[in-house]
Amino acid sequence: QVQLVESGGGLVQVGGSLRLSCAGPGTIFSFATLGWYRQAPGKQRGLVATINSPRSGNTTNYSDSVKGRFTISRDSAKATIFLQMNSLKPDDTGVYYCYAKGADTRKDYWGQGTQVTVSS
Repeated sequence: QVQLVESGGGLVQVGGSLRLSCAGPGTIFSFATLGWYRQAPGKQRGLVATINSPRSGNTTNYSDSVKGRFTISRDSAKATIFLQMNSLKPDDTGVYYCYAKGADTRKDYWGQGTQVTVSS
C-alpha cells in the first residue's frame, strides 16, 4: 500500500501564504504524476496542480483559479512534492489531497488530506 504523507495545512488570513508538502515512498521516478487536488465544503474534489515525472519533462499543470499564485515543485531525488500557495483567497479554503499515479502500476493513490482555511 502506497502511503502519501501530507503536511503544512492550517489557518491563514486573506493574502497570506502557506506551503504544503507531500512525501511518498521511493524516488522521483516511482510515480508518473504527483500533485494536489482540493475539496471545498459541498463541492467535488478538483485539480489544483500536478507535476509529471522527469521522464516526462517535469511538466506542470495548474487549475486556472490558482495560476500565478501557486507553484508546485519537487525534491531532486525523493518522491516529495511541495505546493507554495501565495495570495490566498477565501475560495482556496478546503481539504487538500496529495495525489500520485504509479509509474509502473498506473494506479491512483491519495493522501489523507490536510485542511487549509483562509479567513477574511
